[in-house]
Amino acid sequence: MPHKNIWHPFTIQKNMPEPHKVVKGEGIWLELDDGRRIIDAVSSWWVNVLGHGHPGIAEAIYEQALKLEQVMFAGFTHEPAEQLAEALAEKLPGSLNKVFYSDNGSTAIEVAMKMTFQYWQNKGDKRTTFICFEEAYHGDTFGAMSGSARSVWSDMFEDWMFDVEFVPFPETWIGDEEVGAKEDAIIDHIEKLLDENPHKYAGIIIEPLIQGAGGMRMCRSEFLQKLHWVNRQFNTLLIFDEVMTGFGRTGDWFASIRAQVEPDIVCLSKGISGGFLPISVTVVSDEIYDAFMTDEPLKTFWHGHSYTANPLGCAASVATIKLLEENTMFKEMEGIHLSKHDEIMSFDEVEKFRVTGTVAAFTIKDPEGDSYLSSVSDRIKKECIDKEVLIRPLGNTVYLMPPYCISEDELHFLWRKTMELI
Repeated sequence: MPHKNIWHPFTIQKNMPEPHKVVKGEGIWLELDDGRRIIDAVSSWWVNVLGHGHPGIAEAIYEQALKLEQVMFAGFTHEPAEQLAEALAEKLPGSLNKVFYSDNGSTAIEVAMKMTFQYWQNKGDKRTTFICFEEAYHGDTFGAMSGSARSVWSDMFEDWMFDVEFVPFPETWIGDEEVGAKEDAIIDHIEKLLDENPHKYAGIIIEPLIQGAGGMRMCRSEFLQKLHWVNRQFNTLLIFDEVMTGFGRTGDWFASIRAQVEPDIVCLSKGISGGFLPISVTVVSDEIYDAFMTDEPLKTFWHGHSYTANPLGCAASVATIKLLEENTMFKEMEGIHLSKHDEIMSFDEVEKFRVTGTVAAFTIKDPEGDSYLSSVSDRIKKECIDKEVLIRPLGNTVYLMPPYCISEDELHFLWRKTMELI
């Protein structure tokens, strides 16, 4: 039975399966209390980019804990926060130089949306609407939910969410011959919205290259470049939700780097601390920051958290960035994933195989249609542990997103086990 005092997330509580109890994590492996070891093929909700228990990150946290574990960040600063901000500004494109700290991905998005709204208010231009993408997922706080696709996660709260303008996402896969036409139609639609209502739209928010929880739906760099052109031509703000795609997931440091696009705002979390501690950042351009550079109280950004820029989280993140500079697997994994194309597509049940960087995904055909509540997910979650892997499908979408410490042989082993689950 589940523990009597615990309420598990994203889980129907009645008749829920017995959760697996993890006693240790090491590299790509999780050890269960019955002695079994399984490959964490989803990096524990996409956070453990360098694997479990990395000694370099653990040592950085330990050394920082001996000096300073926490201090309020209003009126104070500290070296780990400064080091991390400098490292991020160096890695991110263009003038993304101003780092605002918070503690999780949803909040990083919430901060970005509040900043965007207030940016226009501070400039005397009351813009109130965001352009968002169908099937998007940006988090579970109210602003993040409002910018996300309406789904079983948010339907209960629909009356409390503000309206946004949804446009299609140019989902593509290997062999998709219609991708260019899809992209052009969406860009034309966005251009029309912005042209007809030049002072309505505060910003455009997108998960660049990969929509995560929406089903690992992928788009091309070319689309992001077209979107960036529209954003610049029609004077709105472009927000990249890189909570999942940051820190190597797309085969480069950030999706913005791979796509050669400079957004106005980028949101980062998950892999930032190597999976050790909760921390997130919202990074903005100098231009946006300058709109808040005033002594007027009403133009100040009044937002913060008790654990803003927690020294331990910042130290873990600085260590993670240094270690990623030595890692090559996140740049090599895409080729290994792509080598599985012919074999995976030989299954009649499989369609829409797609790969971006370290992330590979495919859809298992379900007569009931595509759905997060597909029985495909329940079946695979039940069977995967006996195959020595942790796989958590998004409905009938199966994806692999292992830590970068996985070896080539281990990745081939993971694919063999995954195909046994089809």
